[in-house]
Amino acid sequence: MSTPNASPGTSSARCGASAADGAWWVLDPVDGTANFARGIPLCGVSLGLVDGRRAVLAAIDLPYLGETYSAVEGSGAYAGEERISASQAAQLSDAMIAVGDFAVGEGAEVKNQARLRLLEHLGRRAQRIRMLGTAAVDLAWVASGRLEAAVILANLPWDTLAGVLLVREAGGFVLDGDGTEHTVESSATIAVCPALREDLMKCITPYTARV
Repeated sequence: MSTPNASPGTSSARCGASAADGAWWVLDPVDGTANFARGIPLCGVSLGLVDGRRAVLAAIDLPYLGETYSAVEGSGAYAGEERISASQAAQLSDAMIAVGDFAVGEGAEVKNQARLRLLEHLGRRAQRIRMLGTAAVDLAWVASGRLEAAVILANLPWDTLAGVLLVREAGGFVLDGDGTEHTVESSATIAVCPALREDLMKCITPYTARV
């Protein structure tokens, strides 16, 4: 991750505040580190150019899958040379939803209780739930229509901002946990295809506040 006056442990709010008036880069050279360390091919490189608090250029490379995704604000999202678009699914029962990793460290037990309740709630309504272990893949696959949604109850800029732009340029929505538009200062990253925005947020908003 590379931002002005920021280190990998810097919070998203601080990153946004430190560069709110100019363009800045966010880089995660290995998103999905635990997967990579164990030889699981769900990992990649995530790079975004942020103007203030929103990404304007994005690239995600998934080398073990042979896939590269890119987007420029206002110009659409692409997998290689092919333009991609978010899923057109209209029912949660048809949705495959990726959920971010469980929390670790201080306060993890309380946070994960809310995550477990959310998983139980979504699991009764969605077609399938997946935990892929990498925000870059989660968001790239929402943009390409492989997934209908990704529920990431965190917002680290180097993990999320490139994928956020991909989803938006593919016609999807990216929101904070309270349903407002996602920015670098958001506490969560909820990406969803257009028709499921309202139903998904009704499902998850009671739980995101607890995390």
